[in-house]
Amino acid sequence: MSVHLVNPSDNSFGTAVITPRWLFVLAAATPELAGDPILVDESLEQIVPETIMPGDIVGISVHTGNALRGYEVGRISRERGAWVIYGGIHATLFPEEALGLGHAHAVVKGDGDLAWGKVVTDCLAGVPDKIYEGGRIEGDQFLTARWDLIPRDKYMWASVQTIRGCPKHCSFCSVWRTDGQKPRQRRFQSVIDEIVKLRRIGFRFIALADDNFYPVTLTDLRLAREQNNLAKLEELTAIRTERFQLMEELAKLPKDMVFFTQITMEAGEDGEYLDAMRRANIKGALVGVEAVTPEGLKAVFKDFNYSGEALPKQLQTFKQHGVHVLGSFIFGLPTDKPATFNATVEMALKAGVTFAQFVMMTPFPGTVDFTRWEKEEAKAPTLVGDVPITRYWLIPTEVRPKMFTPHPSMSSDEIRERTQKVWDRFYNWSAIWQRSACTPTLRARVAFMFLSKLYRQMYAGTGISTDSARRKKSKIWARWTAKQCRKLFQAKPMPHLQSPAWELALATPLVLSSAFLGDEQQHKPSPFVVIPKN
Repeated sequence: MSVHLVNPSDNSFGTAVITPRWLFVLAAATPELAGDPILVDESLEQIVPETIMPGDIVGISVHTGNALRGYEVGRISRERGAWVIYGGIHATLFPEEALGLGHAHAVVKGDGDLAWGKVVTDCLAGVPDKIYEGGRIEGDQFLTARWDLIPRDKYMWASVQTIRGCPKHCSFCSVWRTDGQKPRQRRFQSVIDEIVKLRRIGFRFIALADDNFYPVTLTDLRLAREQNNLAKLEELTAIRTERFQLMEELAKLPKDMVFFTQITMEAGEDGEYLDAMRRANIKGALVGVEAVTPEGLKAVFKDFNYSGEALPKQLQTFKQHGVHVLGSFIFGLPTDKPATFNATVEMALKAGVTFAQFVMMTPFPGTVDFTRWEKEEAKAPTLVGDVPITRYWLIPTEVRPKMFTPHPSMSSDEIRERTQKVWDRFYNWSAIWQRSACTPTLRARVAFMFLSKLYRQMYAGTGISTDSARRKKSKIWARWTAKQCRKLFQAKPMPHLQSPAWELALATPLVLSSAFLGDEQQHKPSPFVVIPKN
């Protein structure tokens, strides 16, 4: 009997940019009695059905984009006599779909760190439940990934998670609904220990795979003070303090290490935080710009972002503090006009954004946008074949529309074509070469050039022809480029690198007046503070 963990994908490049962290976390969650799991990342190579035997356990994590391929893997696995288990955001939102179309025996909803072990044990006993509620575990329950199982020559970046959840409520994002708006923060010493393990085996580029690395803004703190909400202020201050402690320890790691994460635009107002990121070698961050107009930001519930002339200035602030920006922009918002496309790429170039992604508006399940769209479609359903457009992930990719929601002034083809032109302009050789000047060496500039072209090739899918010959040629080129890029990111292992020796000390409790908290409020001591030994 073997446990297989499968990351489904229609596109296999032989090399991947970032590790799918969940594979290695669930490998750690797999009970010892089941042996080491077999990890299959289909972004590298697709699964070989003959490796699955009767009685095996196949765990498949699906998000909306890879759900259809995931269901195909489930069908193959069940036909071969294996137990089929689904998890991930999409399965959490649509468990009945996974049980039906995915041929599942069971579905894990929510976090799998603790639930997966129970699933495996029940399958071994032949009595799995249909639904397992993984819930939202606390940060101190997050598991360290099994990096000893990683193929050393396949990934450019490893990934470590420090926090789950996001306090924002953007209309296009499902994270705050599935992972919650309360940040669940992992102890920083656990994060550092895991990063040290990765550097030992040769990874010096690490993605901090967080929903929002900047969970507490200066505005949050100001509002808590103004409202005399001392309990909230204490909570927010503790989260922020832990962030700074983490970055202080990251700064002590080998200086060749490079980190990348995801934050909101508001971090640009917090010079102290950005400086701490720079010292921690967090060289870049994905920043959700989304739209360049006030109307567009309001449409996605992100009016806390900057727009107009203030936007490039705010983005430049990140760079001035040593943090490069991967700007994320959305096209196809109801407020967009033909002029929006040129205005967006002009702004991105003017702001000195180091990387950028330009995506077409997609209503993802679990979001406000999806709920609103689904209600509208219920009045007059649109079908593609026999599949409702509101279940677009079940439509085969070769006939799946590029956009799903109608636009008041532009056709889907026009939006797609204009989006592709933006990608082409931002990632032309001349523009990339100019941006590559941010790197310190000629070798680094070459790596930047290759990575920019690879990023565009992998993610600018809006204009790729449906002609199979062109798709095949495009994948071959991307596969070759990815292989060259991986060589540029390789680092010599540091097997003797040691983690700090951590010492636990109980912090002095902060006693707050019951006049502010109310009689029902329980006084609790602050959490343990972890101090590295000198």
